[in-house]
Amino acid sequence: MGKEDVLDRIREAVKGVVPEQVEITNIEFEGPLLVIYTKQMDRFAENSDIVRNLAQTLRKRIAIRPDPSILMDDKKAEKEIKEIIPKEAGLTDIFFDSDTGEATIEATAPGLAIGKYGAILNEIKKKIGWAVKVVRAPPIPSKTVADIRKYMRGKDIAKERKAILRKIGKRIHREIGENENWVRITTLGGFREVGRSASLLTTRNSKVLIDCGVNVGNENFPYINVPEIMPFDTIDAVVVTHAHLDHCGFVPLLYKYGYNGPVYCTLPTRDLMSLLQLDYLKVAASDGKKTAYESSYIRETVKHCIPLRYGDTTDISPDVRLTLHNAGHILGSSIAHFHIGEGLHNVAFTGDTKYEQTWLFNPAMNRFPRIETLVMESTYGGYQDFQPSRIEASERLKDIVQRTLSKKGRVIIPVFAVGRSQEVMMVLEKLMRFGEIPEVPVYLDGMIWEATAIHTAYPEYLNTYLRNMIFQKNENPFLSDIFKRVETSKMRGDILSDTDPCIVLATAGMLNGGPVMEYIKAWVSEPENTLIFVGYQAEGTFGRRLQNGMEEMQFSEKGKTITVNVKMNMETVDGFSGHSDRRQLLNYVYKMEPRPERILLGHGDNIKCIDLASTLHKKYGFETRAPLNLETIRLR
Repeated sequence: MGKEDVLDRIREAVKGVVPEQVEITNIEFEGPLLVIYTKQMDRFAENSDIVRNLAQTLRKRIAIRPDPSILMDDKKAEKEIKEIIPKEAGLTDIFFDSDTGEATIEATAPGLAIGKYGAILNEIKKKIGWAVKVVRAPPIPSKTVADIRKYMRGKDIAKERKAILRKIGKRIHREIGENENWVRITTLGGFREVGRSASLLTTRNSKVLIDCGVNVGNENFPYINVPEIMPFDTIDAVVVTHAHLDHCGFVPLLYKYGYNGPVYCTLPTRDLMSLLQLDYLKVAASDGKKTAYESSYIRETVKHCIPLRYGDTTDISPDVRLTLHNAGHILGSSIAHFHIGEGLHNVAFTGDTKYEQTWLFNPAMNRFPRIETLVMESTYGGYQDFQPSRIEASERLKDIVQRTLSKKGRVIIPVFAVGRSQEVMMVLEKLMRFGEIPEVPVYLDGMIWEATAIHTAYPEYLNTYLRNMIFQKNENPFLSDIFKRVETSKMRGDILSDTDPCIVLATAGMLNGGPVMEYIKAWVSEPENTLIFVGYQAEGTFGRRLQNGMEEMQFSEKGKTITVNVKMNMETVDGFSGHSDRRQLLNYVYKMEPRPERILLGHGDNIKCIDLASTLHKKYGFETRAPLNLETIRLR
């Protein structure tokens, strides 16, 4: 059955559900959605049973959208909104999504923008024709979010995007045969190693790539040139579990070499992924390195992104449905659950997970309708990998910082811009607020401020306590006066020459470049200073060598190689990791509902993958395996 045959059948079914007086102007597949256009949006709003009955009847994700003919030009609509919204509402932004026919109004006082009993909102809807929602403005403006919205709003991009979505929809709903079905996983990167994560999920009808990362330490990329995956235009979908470069760094490369399909991820992942990919190119250029792709392919990735919310089940190919769940690792990080065929097989890829309530996120999800195979990370899966709790980590950080500041020293904390830095910021703010450590400036250098701004743009992805603190109590730890953004190289130079005690949070987290190196070069020979590692230092990185006790370091300055003695204190504070430790990994599987039949281990050093696989088999009786890269495993 072809796409038009399917649509004809759907149109007949819609007639049987929608009342005759409701005019349907068009029905189209747009990406994974079945979109129904109407000039009478209010009729659907008044009767929510219509949409529910349609979804149950058609077994599709349904979107009801206003017919384009009733939408006011967005420039005129923006002008009308500004005239209607009262000034005291604190209007900060308006953005239009032509994909959905929805206008979003950001305001510091959203209740005043909505009006009593929704009067102002209803007036706007009648005037401009767009569906309208009002949200609270994020307390820190994000340039990345603003730039992406502006880019997607462009007339040419919006038109191209519509064509892309319809092409994707046609591919998802293509005709397939009824021969023998099977399911396989091919390991393309990140197995028995940390970095360059990539897996290919293959059925008789579909090919789905889960993650496509880069090993930042040595620039290794996944085995994406093997026959199983080539050519790239045969891939149905790419799913990105989260925004760290070892999971998404090479996604733009796919578009450079012929991929033209969708990327499924959460909205925060889309924005953070763009931020980190652009920074990856910037750092490479500053180091004089040739990059594998150009920034235009990052824009191409954004253009093809189909954002999903946690819990939404979506067709991504003729026989594969995807649901993303909270992974607890970083903002927007996801466990990707795939339902294949009509109950043929269910497999979940954890990506990177944290099975513990953290200062930012709720614990990783481990309850699914069905699951037969689990592909799980094992970064800290070794038999000695037990981490302190978040409370213990906070206490240890407090002691080290207190000791350093009492000696009039300075503290450097190398951090990943996304996740780790925000957690450390929250702990430092709390310690200073309650007088447990001296109040000194906390300088944020690198992308930390921008990454933090993106966190405030998506409060629904933070844990319940933090959301309430920010939006109900109006207490935002990220806005504390202790935090100082390092905006220029001159400001950095002033900090480097200042002898007063301070704390610096700077990227990159593994010391493989970035502004953190400037602070280390300037302060590493002074014994009163302290470098605190709060994140994983991969084998082969400068951070790992320094952590292991390197006594001298060399760096170039004005064409000369300079050698300095390492006298700075080196401290490691475990417990801030966004990865589950061994105990949490075992509990994650033990408490999983339902119980998987098979577990594949990856994203860990060789011995840790093997050790965790062995323990899970011996302790719980699971069929386990720690595959190497380039293995293909038949699941069904």
